[in-house]
Amino acid sequence: MSATGVASPCVSICRMDEAHGLCEGCLRTIDEIAVWSLLDDAEKRAVIALLPRRRLEWRRSRPATPDAEGRP
Repeated sequence: MSATGVASPCVSICRMDEAHGLCEGCLRTIDEIAVWSLLDDAEKRAVIALLPRRRLEWRRSRPATPDAEGRP
């Protein structure tokens, strides 16, 4: 947890998906990542509130990848 009380959603998978403009790990934009430490708690919570929908949309937009048994 950060000093302000709202933990960063970073999961240490820091790769930008150029097609979507989102980090593949936390699904924040580069601008959201850049200003994270400057945001107050309410602003951080607002960004975090966007992430579940982004994750769903991001997953739907990506091609299915087979699991270990070859199923998509």
